[in-house]
Amino acid sequence: MGSDEDAARLKAAMESSGAELICDPPQVRGIRVAGWRIRSTKRAILNAEQIERWEAKLGTRHLPEMVFGGNELELVHEASGIAISFNAFDALAGWKRENLPPVEVPAAAKWKMRCNPNEQLIMDYDYTFTTPYCGSERLVLEQEQADKESSLATLEWKSCDTRIDLIRLQVKDPILFYDEVILYEDELSDNGISFLSVKVRVMPNCWFLLLRFWLRVDGVLMRLRDTRMYSGFQSDPREFPDIIRERSQREETFRALLLKGQLEPSLYQDPNIVGDRLPIRDHHHEKLHKVLHRKIEATI
Repeated sequence: MGSDEDAARLKAAMESSGAELICDPPQVRGIRVAGWRIRSTKRAILNAEQIERWEAKLGTRHLPEMVFGGNELELVHEASGIAISFNAFDALAGWKRENLPPVEVPAAAKWKMRCNPNEQLIMDYDYTFTTPYCGSERLVLEQEQADKESSLATLEWKSCDTRIDLIRLQVKDPILFYDEVILYEDELSDNGISFLSVKVRVMPNCWFLLLRFWLRVDGVLMRLRDTRMYSGFQSDPREFPDIIRERSQREETFRALLLKGQLEPSLYQDPNIVGDRLPIRDHHHEKLHKVLHRKIEATI
């Protein structure tokens, strides 16, 4: 009975919000609502040939064990041309640029991470694949519209005092669409986990997403990098949308947590639980703006 009621409630919410599901099985799912087109794409992990091409493009000989190169979450506001997407290639390009020093691991772990016990293990790169990636944004305009514009437009995140409306998110509205898209994962030779994914949920009045990088190097370090985005739907879907972004970085060593009495082995497997125990290292609130640049006419 409950499931029938839930289905009826969802159907009513879809109809009242004018939402339309996007379904191109088995790879693409999504929804159109309030002037937004939101789609998730899921494909297999990269094969050997694709890995070689990615390594060449990124200028590296190292990639995570599982890279879902065809996976993507894309949110497009059709009237303004705003497109926000999340994909593994751009995330790994961010990892390559940041180029953090490798995390030191215990001697026992070094033995496990060797392909051959007789080989010398050289850690000369960030094997945790920690990335500063917060998403990719661009303007998608029809060529005819772009030609009419007297200015060139770009998107820019600017610091703001506006916060994500958590109260609005706590209202038990029907979830019109939900999905999780994994971008890459590495188990660090059974010494922990490095994991990047993005989750999105769409309600009748807004959408909300969480891009999360989660790192646990057993016995050494835990690191959490979260990007949250939120947009409340406008009464007129042709208006430029308000999109708020919150970025945070948390990190702590196992030793420091142990000294605080906060290291419980049953909890540190779950970033949702242990995350609040990790001190904040960086935190920003931003809003997306459209910035106009005057075109320079070519002269002969």
